[in-house]
Amino acid sequence: MSDTVVITRPRAQAEALAQRVAQAGRTAVVLPLLEIHPLPDQSQLRETLAQLDRFALAAFVSPNAVDAAFAHIGRWPAGVAVAVVGEGSRAALARHGVTPATATIHCPPDPAFSDSEHLLASLDLAALHGREVLIVRGETGRELMADALRAAGARVTTVAAYRRSIPELTPELAAQLRTLLGGEHQWVVTSSEALRGLAGLVQRLGPGDNFVAKLQRQHFVVPHARIEQTARELGLDQVTLTGSGDEGVFAALQSQV
Repeated sequence: MSDTVVITRPRAQAEALAQRVAQAGRTAVVLPLLEIHPLPDQSQLRETLAQLDRFALAAFVSPNAVDAAFAHIGRWPAGVAVAVVGEGSRAALARHGVTPATATIHCPPDPAFSDSEHLLASLDLAALHGREVLIVRGETGRELMADALRAAGARVTTVAAYRRSIPELTPELAAQLRTLLGGEHQWVVTSSEALRGLAGLVQRLGPGDNFVAKLQRQHFVVPHARIEQTARELGLDQVTLTGSGDEGVFAALQSQV
């Protein structure tokens, strides 16, 4: 395996890990497989966040949701608890001044299981019966959290804060993928959607050099069991499951040098 680490997070979330990889003497390649875009019309997002203090709990589904929302939030209102699904979102909150010292933060207790199911299991759902809960998310996403909270009797509002898309296969991206697939590297993938997008992009490179087989020889580092399952379904067998957040990912990268 080469000393190259391919970081496929959206660019804004990739830089800190890329710097850490470089400081460890390795080569970091930032290859965003999800592009994050602001909504063309942010009026509903602004109007909802202007009433933030009426919610008992505000849940953010990703670091992107945190960052997009805090473009419209000043001081976090006292008494409003926060819920996030992983350490990346917890770190994003901290960048915006929301820490356990300033707000109650709910997060799955085990970083290896950073998802909506384990977040819901950590909440006192009975205490949310009849209360207002806000979910800040992308334009599309799983309905599991909203459905479970409504089933528990909470009054749930969902609001979109951003949209995401797989990048276009430009000649430049195609050339970069061909080059990377020519070696055997570690790939940090933090989204099932991004992993499926990568597989789709590779299939479009053409059959001549058997790029799908070359993709299957890469080593993937993923922070969630659902992404690991997606990798297996795509025929990717070299997968390391870590906890969420940079610490777990970086420790896994270093253990495989």
